Order: sequence, then structure tokens, then C-alpha cells
Amino acid sequence: MYKFNGKEYPCCASLTMGVIGGKWKTVILYHLIDGTLRYNELRKEMPSVTERTLSLQLKTLEEDGIIKRKVYASKPPLKVEYSLTDLGKTLIPVIQSIADWGFLVVQEKSEIVI
Repeated sequence: MYKFNGKEYPCCASLTMGVIGGKWKTVILYHLIDGTLRYNELRKEMPSVTERTLSLQLKTLEEDGIIKRKVYASKPPLKVEYSLTDLGKTLIPVIQSIADWGFLVVQEKSEIVI
């Protein structure tokens, strides 16, 4: 049994999927690979995600120590930026492999629509 952030997982794969699993977490992390993004920039990268879902997924990733949230409150409007933590950066090879596999599948079995 493995414990991470107060949750128990039966194996390492289960722990990993508990942290990055779901429809949007991996997509969020993929877009943060190249650097810091503001909330609205993330929103533009993922137009089909609802604001509520994006906010919840960002909060969960922050609680798990995968991303960091920096708030600039010096003057309105409020500016919030998201970036990968050092722990989050260790996921880059995993996220890149997932993205590469998706690209391979599209090349072999489907089509790319831009």
C-alpha cells in the first residue's frame, strides 16, 4: 500500500493515475510543459473544458504539489499564473510519452484536423 497526500493506493501505477488521471489533468500538464501560463491562456488552449472543471483540476494539481499558483494582487485586475513545480517537472517525460502516443495513433489510424 502506498500513501500520498493522505490517500492510499494499492500500487505505484494507481498512485500515478490518481495524481494525473482524468480527462483534463494530463492536458493541463501538457500545456504547462513549455512554461508558465495564465488562467485565460490555459482556457484558450482547452476551449471545451468548463471553467468550473478547469478550476477544480488546477486546485487538485496544486494540492498534490504538481503545479504552483502565483497570484499577483498588486493592482486590479487580479493576475494568476500556473507553472509546474519541481515534482511536476518529473512528469514531463510521462506526459510527453502520452502525447507522442496520441500523435502516433492519429498518424496511423485517423486524421489530423486543424
